[in-house]
Amino acid sequence: MSNKSTAIVATMGIDIGKNWFHVVGLDRRGAIVLRQKWSRSQVEARLANMPPCLIGMEACVGAHHLSRKLQLCGHDARLMPAKYVRPYSKGQKNDFRDAEAIAEAVQRPTMKFVAIKTADQLDLQALHRVRGRLVSQRTGIVNQIRAFLLERGVAVRQGLRFLRTELPIILATRSDVLSPRMMRMIEALAGDWRRLDERIEGLSNEIEAVAYHDPACERLMTVPGIGPIISSAMVAAIGNGAVFTKGRDFGAWLGLVPKQISTGDRTILGAISRHGNRYLRALFVQAAWVVLIRIKDWDRYGLKAWIDAAKKRLHHNVLAIALANKLARIAWAVLRKECAFECMKRRAMASRPA
Repeated sequence: MSNKSTAIVATMGIDIGKNWFHVVGLDRRGAIVLRQKWSRSQVEARLANMPPCLIGMEACVGAHHLSRKLQLCGHDARLMPAKYVRPYSKGQKNDFRDAEAIAEAVQRPTMKFVAIKTADQLDLQALHRVRGRLVSQRTGIVNQIRAFLLERGVAVRQGLRFLRTELPIILATRSDVLSPRMMRMIEALAGDWRRLDERIEGLSNEIEAVAYHDPACERLMTVPGIGPIISSAMVAAIGNGAVFTKGRDFGAWLGLVPKQISTGDRTILGAISRHGNRYLRALFVQAAWVVLIRIKDWDRYGLKAWIDAAKKRLHHNVLAIALANKLARIAWAVLRKECAFECMKRRAMASRPA
């Protein structure tokens, strides 16, 4: 790599691979002045010796760590969703053309960027991902036990707590329909279930400990329906929420807004888009159901009038999604403005002179 070519690089696109990174550098006019393949060990050393420039990468495994390293070297490193880079790719796909498309996309003023996560955010996100995988495995084991029992004519009411309560009784009394081999298999599956419960509980306790010691999570937990799991997952995903300009953008990123297929003067709105963070979207929907089913004093949070009006015109499933979107917007505002949730109606009444 010549000193002349590195001195005039204004924008760089890096296509991240497992072992090799394909690099394309553009000058201020947009012409390609650098086109090379570097090993993983060469990237930091070579970029540390280059003048500061704008560097774009797709948000993927390892991108957040590399972005932090490049920012320490003085570069303006930015991450983008891969689906927003794809339209800038020209011709057949290869790694150099992908890097060129990244360099083109990162210059666009309307491009939507991904906030670079800190090491603490990645640690917290890892806790949630491991916990989510264990919960999925537990669900699979429970469904398998339930299916084996149904094949023998033993039906158990739906829900983890019902099967957990009735399974020891079934194993002790239903030897007439369960063969010894099937009894051993179900007992082994029940053992796997208990071990997964212990691991999930341990991870949940660790996440709760982090949430109760984090000011941002504590503020989020003042929003109805949001507890340690949702608050910590939200902080791990978006940090302080600065990447979004308004609450609706956060709701759209979660996929909680209607899919729009409009043309001309016709506005067609369908089901929710389901784009973005699937894990966080599911948590907010669960929070909405908690508010609808378990919380009775809606007026305490200023939600009674809105929920009562929405109940008259929406199916209960649609209402849950609409409420999840509303809670997501409230949570973003709480996170971004760094203030706890407070019902405006009550606050106004408290400030009124007696």
